[in-house]
Formats: sequence, C-alpha cells, structure tokens
Amino acid sequence: MTSDAPTREQVGGQASTEGESSAWARRLRRFGYAPLDRPVDTRERLVPPFPEPRTRRWESAGLSPRLAVLAARSVGWVGPVLVAVVAGILRFWRLGSPHDLIFDETYYAKDSWSMLRLGYEGTWPDRKVADPQILAHPQVIPLSDAGSFVAHPPMGKWVIGLGEWMFGLDPFGWRFMTAVLGTLSVLMLCRIGRRLFRSTALGCLAGALMTVDGLHLVMSRTALLDLVVMFFALAAFGCLLVDRDKARARLAAALPVGADGFARPDAHTGEHAGTGLRPWRLAAAFFLGLAAASKWNGLYFLAFFVALTVLWDVGARRVAGAHHPYRAVLRKDLGRSTLSLVPVAVLTYLATWTGWFLSDKGYDRHWADGRGGVWSWIPAPLRSLWHYEHAVYEFNINLHAWHRYKSNPWSWLVQGRPVSFYYEAPKGQDGCHVTAGCSQEILALGTPLLWWAGCFALLYLLFRWALRRDWRAGAVLCGVAGGYLPWFNYQDRTIFSFYAVVFVPFLCLAVAMMVGAVLGPPDADQRRRTVGAVGAGVLVLLIVWNFIYFFPIYTGVTIPYPDWQARMWLDSWI
Repeated sequence: MTSDAPTREQVGGQASTEGESSAWARRLRRFGYAPLDRPVDTRERLVPPFPEPRTRRWESAGLSPRLAVLAARSVGWVGPVLVAVVAGILRFWRLGSPHDLIFDETYYAKDSWSMLRLGYEGTWPDRKVADPQILAHPQVIPLSDAGSFVAHPPMGKWVIGLGEWMFGLDPFGWRFMTAVLGTLSVLMLCRIGRRLFRSTALGCLAGALMTVDGLHLVMSRTALLDLVVMFFALAAFGCLLVDRDKARARLAAALPVGADGFARPDAHTGEHAGTGLRPWRLAAAFFLGLAAASKWNGLYFLAFFVALTVLWDVGARRVAGAHHPYRAVLRKDLGRSTLSLVPVAVLTYLATWTGWFLSDKGYDRHWADGRGGVWSWIPAPLRSLWHYEHAVYEFNINLHAWHRYKSNPWSWLVQGRPVSFYYEAPKGQDGCHVTAGCSQEILALGTPLLWWAGCFALLYLLFRWALRRDWRAGAVLCGVAGGYLPWFNYQDRTIFSFYAVVFVPFLCLAVAMMVGAVLGPPDADQRRRTVGAVGAGVLVLLIVWNFIYFFPIYTGVTIPYPDWQARMWLDSWI
C-alpha cells in the first residue's frame, strides 16, 4: 500500500537533493513511509493497474493458453456473482414469513401501497384496525384519499411499492424490493472492493462479509427505508470510484513521456490539464439524490462525498506534478465537483415528489396557494413543499418519545442494543413441541464477531489514513463517517441501532482491508504468508460460524426457548 504523495524518489527512480530535503518527503519518512526501490511510471501511480490474472491453474486443468486467460479474467465477475447468489438465497428464503407487519412495516408497506394508488400518502385507520384487515383472507384495504402527514421523503416507499405492484399487498410483496437491493448491494460491494483494493479476492471477501452480516440480512428481509438509503449511497460511492480512475487516467495520458517510456510529473499538466466530461460523477449525484429522497440521513453522504471528491482531485493534481494542487483544483475541478453533484442531487430529490406535485389532496399540497410575501416569486408548489418539509424536519428533530429499543449511537459499533422486530412464543404450534416452550424472533443484530472485528479494523484504517496517507483507508472511513457521525447530533432523539445498516458496506470493506494486511504483502516470505493466511482464515471462519449460530433469530425460525436464551449473549439484547 503506497501513498499518493509525489516524492522525487518515486518519479522515474530519480533521487535528488531537492527530493531528499523536501518537507513532504521528510514528513512521510517521519511516519514510516519508505520510497519504492524501483522506477515507477507516474501513470501507474495515478491509476494503479489491476494485477494480471494468473492462468497456471486453468492451464493445468487442460485449457489452452487463450482460454486460460479468458477464464482467469472472468473471475472478476464470476466471483462476485457467486457471492451475490449465496446472498440472494439467504435473503429470499421464506421471505414472506412471518405473515405479519413487523415493526415499522406497518407504516411503509401501507404508505407504499397508497403511493401506487394515489401518488401520495393517503390515510389509513389505526394499525390495530388496518393491519388485521390487510393480512386477512379475503383482504380488505381501508385506504382513503385524504393526504396524511408522513415523516420521510417518498423514494424509499416508491421502491417498496414496486414489489407490491408486482406481487400485491402482502409480506412477500412489500419485502421483495429490499431483498433485491440487499442482494444487488452484495454484488456491488464485491466489485467496489475489487476496484478499491485492486484485488478480486479482497473484493469478494468484503461482499461475503456483508452476506453474513445479520443486520444487513434482517434489513434486506424487512420493508424499512434504511437499506434503500444504504443501496443508493453505496451505488454513489462506486460511481465516484470509477470517476476517480477515469479522471486520473485522463491526467496520466496528458503527462509528457521520457526517453525511457516513463511519464514524468509536469507542473503545467498537473495544474492546467482538464479531466473532460465526468458522467460517472453525475451518476453518483443522481444516486445521492435518491438516497436523500429515501430518508434524510442520506443527505449527509452528499456532503461527505463532495469533500471526498475534492480531496481526490487534489491528490491527483499533486501526483501529476502541480505545485499548487488546491489552487489547480479550484480552477479546474471544483466546479465539476460541487456544481455537478449538488444540483443534480437536488433535481433528483424533487423529481421523486412528482406524485405529490401532480396531486390535489397530498398533505399541504396547496398550502402556498394565494399566499403572498417576500417569497411569492417562487412557484407555489415549491413553497408548499418547503413548508411541508420544514414541518417534517421539526417533527424529526423533536421526536423524543420513549421506546424500549432506543439506543445511543455510541453503542452501535459494539451492537449494544439491537432492536427486536418480531417476537412470538409459540407452544404446541409452529413446530414447537418442547415443554420449555419456544421462541420466534427477528432481531436486528449485526453478526457480533464481524462488528467487533470491525472496531479494530476502523482503528487500523485510521492508522493507515493518518500515518500512511493511504487514500483507500480514507475513502472507507469517509463512508463510515457519512452514515454514522451525523447521528451524534441527535443523541437525545428516539433513534435505533438498525440505522447503522447504511454504513455496513464500508465496515465490511474495513474488515477486508484489515484481513489483507493480516495476509501480508505478496512479496513476503512463505512463513509470513502462511501465518497470515491462517490468522485471516480463522477470523473469517469464526465470523461465518457466528452468523450461522445466530441465523434462527435473524429469520424468525422457531427454536426452543433455552436455545434462544443461549443466543442472548448480553442482557441488553433482550
């Protein structure tokens, strides 16, 4: 793992007095950074290549050299797809069970159906009346067209509603799309990890870790909004990674090449070369708009990722040879960062309210009609939406109602207070035939060993970022920070630990990066690699075992009460 900092020692292997004495080089050495002992092409530093796939095993299996290369290269997709298939099987297995509206599904499943029928959230009777009617056979849907005040934007409910449109207003229908997004997010994470670490194995490991995370599994099988936010935020992160590689590749192509074929840093190129159109950055802005339009905490990812892209651009300009990289970014890139991300995200957010804009009975839809004032030049529908959103914001920040499963974000990383979505104690039914009785629970609990290992992984990434200038560690930490840190502003509000699902992918990337460090560098001696492989393998196998052990309380499987009690490792889990 090398730094992006452009020291003279790395530029075509040319060491000089100026490079030896540069403040930047001395600072890096102080933190343990060692320059490479071989010439490095600046183009390679800007865009590190993917390792060439190994073909020896394929050739030993009888394939021709050409087919062996194709087979080896296909692993970059075959591996992630296989991991995603396993994730999909786990997420769709008995998806319609329990046949109930569990936890807050009672709000989002009904609001989603309302939006399919009306374009906005209508009014339902009290849940004690409406829920049995929806679950009954024959079904009764007691929906009225009077607009209802709701606490969250519409996009996540549109997503849930797509499953209801395909399969009806029943448990499988309202959970279908979160299961789809949960499965696709595993596939995305494998590919994102591969691009981030330039390693198919570590990318697939990150996806496999998320496959066996209990919190991600539970949220993928429940019609709540938080997993939808996670999916769009992860998609935006992946788009920004692709944008980073492509923009740096354009800078690399513009660098002058010496007689030895190596590209050299060049101040003029570093400060004045353009990076062209950046469609992947626009795609990231689109996904960030959808994240914020699913739940407001998605908005924080926009702020953190804008800062991340600016720092990435600064790093690219510095490696390319810019003497004043921040000034170069201000002139050449900053507009492309903020003026592309923010407006596209805002327009995307507004577009998700189309059903409300086109309605006559949506809540507060005509609040601004006929009202004058200093803001009367803004179209009335937009002022009505602003008024509605302000009321929603006031509701959310002032929500201090007591709840049995509320928790403080300080406890989330260690899974101190998970949320029980569903609990029944069947006796003599549902396969329970033991005298001690049985339990059926769906507990939104992250796989404990994965999350506890994640705490150490985050400390390791802080070290890599702060003292080794590893941009990958900083990128992963930025994703964790965007999903986690904002909640510390609302510690007095009624909040729950399952909100942490939005940064689960980044936690899994952190653990995968730590496992890569345990494995050791590719050029390490055999003993070091063997010891590292054993240590990494033991950790991963323990996490998988831990997931299997807790699987019954992630999926509502009926188990004897003593077995359920044995899984309550901490008193705060009950």
